[in-house]
Amino acid sequence: MANFKMTTMLAALLAGSLAVTAGGVAFADNVKTFDPAKFNQHIEKRVDRALTGTDATADQKKVSTIIEQAFTDMKPLHDKRVENRRAMADAMQAPTIDKAKIEALRQEQMKTADAGSKRFTQALTDAGDVLSVQQRQAFFKKWSERGEHGHHGKRG
Repeated sequence: MANFKMTTMLAALLAGSLAVTAGGVAFADNVKTFDPAKFNQHIEKRVDRALTGTDATADQKKVSTIIEQAFTDMKPLHDKRVENRRAMADAMQAPTIDKAKIEALRQEQMKTADAGSKRFTQALTDAGDVLSVQQRQAFFKKWSERGEHGHHGKRG
């Protein structure tokens, strides 16, 4: 039971880290400078760094491919979230508030968020399945350490 809790906690930490990275992708996409090849290189570097010190094989280091595919799969979800936020802003700025429309937009936003969460969870478990227990624990610990120190290793 404790192992399940630890796995759940580590998965949550990684999900948070991925969400922060996804936010960076969203920002980059909004300013039209997002380069998928550079982003994939960034993921590969983070995976390599997180697997440093483990005895991961070349095949196991392809965890980056699993994570890259998740981001690719989630691009339409990101676009939908942006579209929903714009629609919500328009609805809130309308001369009269259409509560039914706003509720429908909120529900759509929650469905989109749930789909994204499911896709990330799938990627996390798929990545975890590729690694041994020790490798998985080391990977999630090192991957999560970056988020604990803020952007570029600074506190905050």
